[in-house]
Amino acid sequence: MIDPYKSKAVTNLRKVSGQIERVLKMIEQGKYCMDIAQQVNAALGLLKKTNHYVLESHLVTCSEKKLRRGDRKSKELFAEEIMRACNVTSR
Repeated sequence: MIDPYKSKAVTNLRKVSGQIERVLKMIEQGKYCMDIAQQVNAALGLLKKTNHYVLESHLVTCSEKKLRRGDRKSKELFAEEIMRACNVTSR
């Protein structure tokens, strides 16, 4: 990964780590379920954002090499790879 994507991803993952610890403590302490759910959703949001940084970095760096190869099969495999990473099913 390259910056700025790498530093943003690392920052988000550190935040998520702290949120997960808080969620675990909330569950152990028997906190209100909706408060726990809200924290879980916040962590999921950061994970999704982090995934976008990873994918964007991949597109900016690796895609050029893969698409330059020229052969159709390499391009199709790259497209499938991106689709899987975005949780999009193929035809």
